[in-house]
This record gives sequence, C-alpha cells and structure tokens, in this order.
Amino acid sequence: MKKIFIPILLVGLLVMAVSCQKKKAFTENPNMTYRTLGSTGIRVGEIGIGCGAFGKMDTAESRKLLGYAMDNGVNYIDIYDADPKVRSNIGYALKGRRDEMVIQGHIGCWWNGTSYERTRDVEKCKIGFNDLLERLGTDHIEVGMVHIIDNLEEWNELEGSPYLEYVKSLKKEGKIGHIGISSHNAEVALKAAKSGLFEVIMFSLNPVFDRIQAGANLWDSTTYQHLLPGIDPVRVELYDYCAQHNIAITVMKVFGGGGRLLDEKASPLKFALTPVQCIAYSLAKPCVAVAICGADNIEELKADLQYVKASDEEKDFNSALNKGTAKADGKGTGCTYCNHCAPCPVGIDIAAVNELLDEVQQNNGVVSDEIAVKYKKLKYHASDCVGCGQCEERCPFGVPVREKMDEAQAVFGY
Repeated sequence: MKKIFIPILLVGLLVMAVSCQKKKAFTENPNMTYRTLGSTGIRVGEIGIGCGAFGKMDTAESRKLLGYAMDNGVNYIDIYDADPKVRSNIGYALKGRRDEMVIQGHIGCWWNGTSYERTRDVEKCKIGFNDLLERLGTDHIEVGMVHIIDNLEEWNELEGSPYLEYVKSLKKEGKIGHIGISSHNAEVALKAAKSGLFEVIMFSLNPVFDRIQAGANLWDSTTYQHLLPGIDPVRVELYDYCAQHNIAITVMKVFGGGGRLLDEKASPLKFALTPVQCIAYSLAKPCVAVAICGADNIEELKADLQYVKASDEEKDFNSALNKGTAKADGKGTGCTYCNHCAPCPVGIDIAAVNELLDEVQQNNGVVSDEIAVKYKKLKYHASDCVGCGQCEERCPFGVPVREKMDEAQAVFGY
C-alpha cells in the first residue's frame, strides 16, 4: 500500500506545485497601487504597459524599458502584435522576471512574413499563439484575448465558431488562465459582458470616446464634430454591468489613440489633458482594473507613473472637462450624465434632471414647452431630494448635486 501511495502522493504534490506556480501571487510594489482583475482574483497594478514601443527598440532598450516598468510595480502587459521583433524583445526583457508579469496576449494575431494580420483561421491562430509562447519563453499566459471584435456581425459569427472553441481549449489545457475579449465597440463589449464567456474586456475608454454615440466610427475624424453632452448610454450600461458582475475592464486608448488628448491641437476637446488626468478618468470607473498606457521611452513611462503619487488636484479631470461641457456664459451643471451617482434613495434620475437643467441654461434660461414636458414625465423631481448627499459621495466629477437639485427646483417650480 505504501509503495502505491507514495508515488501517487508525489504526483499529486507535483501537480499542485505546477498549479501553484501558474497561480503564484505577485508581490505588490510600494511604488504602485493595485486592483483585483475582476473575478480572476489576480492583483494588478493600476497602470499597465502596451507592446507598441517594443518594435521600435533593440533588445537592450526593451529590457531597460520593461525593467524600469517592473521595478516600479507595473505587472500587466498587453501583447497584440504578432511582429516577431516585438515578441522577442519582450521575451528577452522578461528573462528571469516572468513571474513578475501578468501577460494579456491576443489569440488571432498572425505574422504573414511582412506584417501582422487579424485572423480567425484556427491553424493560423495556433501558429501565432505557439509563436507567442515560444518568443516570450513561457508555457502559459494569464489572460488570453479574443482579438478585436468590432462589429455586431463579427460578434454573431463568434459564438460556436471553431475559433472560439480553440480559445476555450487553450484554457482547458492551462495555456491561458482566463478568457478575455478586446473591442472598440460599446455594443459588442456589452454583449460580450452579458454572454458570461469573458472575465476580462479590453475596451477603449477615454473622455472623448465616452461621448461618441454607440456604433459610430471611431476612426472617422468627422465623428468628433458631434460629441454627446454626456457619456453614451450604451457605455454607461457596459460600465455598470461590468462593475455589478465583477468583469474586469482593461483600458486601451487611454490617451485617445496616438496621444491626441495630450495635444491641444490634435484633441477633439480643443484643449489638452495631462497623462495623469487621462489615467484618472479611466480608473474612476469601478469596473476598470488597469489603464494600459503606451510609452515609447522611459520618460513617457515616468509621466504615466506620476499618477501613483499625484495629488487630488493633479488627478482632477473634472475641472478640465468642464471646459468642454460648460456653456458660453460659464454656467452648467458640470454633470456628464454618467449615472455613477445612482441609485438615489428616493428614486430621482439625477442625470436626467441635470441634463434638462443644462438644456434650459443652453436655451438662455427659458423653459420651453418641450423641456417642461420632459421634466414633468420624470417619476421623481428635484423637489423630492432629501439632501442625503450619497450621490455626491459617488460622483467621480465632484458635481454639487444637492445644489443642482435646489437650482432645478427653482427653475422648474418643483
């Protein structure tokens, strides 16, 4: 009996050791603040790093950049690019430090010999994924991403596809720890969240994209001529659903893509934000686990990492964004209608009240018949406010909601 038991015990211990190795807890660096990656239980630094810079560097520069990042507590990296140079440089930089990094790798990236391609062909996906593991010098990654689903047609084709079954098989084999998906489309991301298939959603989230109507083309410059007065309702639902169901969002396009939000001339807002303000905006969403920042060099990375030690004043994106939402006379609620203030204990739709108040101010203080009807149709009104202040505690923009309810009551009469 002992002769049988001992080998079985040893095998069991070996399996446990391998399992523990893949689930090893990451040491938290005092230079970083951490969040839990949704239901995965993995602790990740609030600031992550993208892979874009590593195709522009040699191996020594790559090791220096990623080494500096890890030394300062960055432990999350997104790797979508199938370029062998990118992957090899990151693999070289991770040598001896693999256990310090959570890897979010994309499945469906293939190198055709001259450029990167997005593919759903399972054989190409296998080649691309095996190449990723080999060049990174690892046998697994923590998060395997369904790579970029950006329209509803592609989403509908995903369910039951050989491609998705391949992704699922990688999890069963232990080659990926958790399944995620990346998208720039709020409608797709919301469907992904509600599908129950994904623990992580990589999504483009910033003060400009949030104000673009769902389904609009993010890459068409004319889109930015029609920014919404507040956050698109589909995005609000996405963020709320993910927060309620413990689905992690990892943010891409933190700076608007190409850093345009940091450039006054390029920014659709017509003014520049700082890296700290952009990061603070993303991390204000309760569902967000990590803001993945592009950094071409250590100086840019240092600017991103300033967020960790920044003061509340430096993180204050609200005062800057109010430049874009305030009216010509300098008035306005400052509300972005994001509904983070909800729920109101007496049921007031605070965002709706503030939006109608802003419409009045935009209309030179005149309550038109149309606005009056909209206000009357609300189930509860500003006069129902009990002044508890719970909404103000939850508001990421610092809106003095109670004052605005008093103002709305004066304007509408109840």
